[in-house]
Amino acid sequence: MSDAGPEALVGLLAEESRLRVVAAITLGATSEPSVAAATGLAPKVVRKALDRLIRGGLVEAAGDGDLRVAVERFKEAARRAAAARPQTRPEDLGATADQAQVLRNYLEHGRLTHIPASRSKRLVVLDFLAGQFEPGRVYPEAQVNYLLGRFHPDYAALRRDLVEEELLARRDGFYWRTGGTFALE
Repeated sequence: MSDAGPEALVGLLAEESRLRVVAAITLGATSEPSVAAATGLAPKVVRKALDRLIRGGLVEAAGDGDLRVAVERFKEAARRAAAARPQTRPEDLGATADQAQVLRNYLEHGRLTHIPASRSKRLVVLDFLAGQFEPGRVYPEAQVNYLLGRFHPDYAALRRDLVEEELLARRDGFYWRTGGTFALE
């Protein structure tokens, strides 16, 4: 089998005829004629695509001669992509150990994947976000939007939640921190 990296996998699927052949096999076609019938491709095109897919290790001929997609190839590519992805730990962003336990489920590449529906978990996320604001400093709304926007595109919802949970206060378009976890020095 050739390199099982995600780039090689994408390369194998980047040509429309090969993608259609893989789709047909995934959906149950098990022979060249059944793949040709399912895809509407000429037998010669199917043969050429299958040759490339088999050499690339994405399609295999089972012991009985039936074609099948090498699903493990996708799993391996996903594992490699995950391992190569740079990890940003919540602690690297200033989270406390308690916050980090919850944030690991909601942060990817230093950004929130979503705002938790559970109030207890949302409070942990908001406490972490409140920690991004210096105590005693006043922030204009545009700067609050910028700071929160680094973590999630819906900075308005986060800003509103921070004010409603009394972690930030607001008056005349200016905000300041009023609660949350503070580091004692």
